[in-house]
Amino acid sequence: PLFAGAQNLKAEAIVEAQQKSFALALRMVEHAPGPVRTLNLGGGLGIPYFPGEQRLDLAPIGTALGNIVAEAATALPGAAIVLELGRYLVGEAGIYVCRITDIKVSRGHTYLVTDGGLHHHLSASGNFGQVLRKNYPVTIGTRMGEPAAEAVSVVGPLCTPLDLIAERMALPQAAEGDLVVVFQSGAYGASASPQAFLGHPGVAEVLV
Repeated sequence: PLFAGAQNLKAEAIVEAQQKSFALALRMVEHAPGPVRTLNLGGGLGIPYFPGEQRLDLAPIGTALGNIVAEAATALPGAAIVLELGRYLVGEAGIYVCRITDIKVSRGHTYLVTDGGLHHHLSASGNFGQVLRKNYPVTIGTRMGEPAAEAVSVVGPLCTPLDLIAERMALPQAAEGDLVVVFQSGAYGASASPQAFLGHPGVAEVLV
């Protein structure tokens, strides 16, 4: 496969990448020792994580792929066209849950300390490819019906300032024992996180 980016919410960019990948494959097949059996056009289809992001429009992507498949039937007979849809398929299907173990106030700001953090969910901490850190959608799962109160930060137990789940985010008033829920956590979670960080317990993955 040819890597052309990830977490893309612009249909035109994905269409262009797939078309160029297909064109490159047609040039390369002229020098291949045998017939092409599989053509992987990669992935890159994103999901909305942050305020202001719009869902990916699949219609133009589907139309363009239809044209590629039709041309491949003649140019690459017998070849299977493959897409990598991991994040797009499962990203919104998972949540990450951790428990508040302590509440601390430092310099007038409240910190909800939890038993989970970047060692469980590196991408939510902002340390998995983000240039500027942004908060994932977060709430207090045990207080879903309550209004947001003060802006607080949610942190983990690790001895690093990078262990940050939510920064200055307006959340319902929380107490020790409450559950913090991070949405959009079905992809790049446990398998993409340093779970052995200084011997802290790993995260449990549960199918519901």
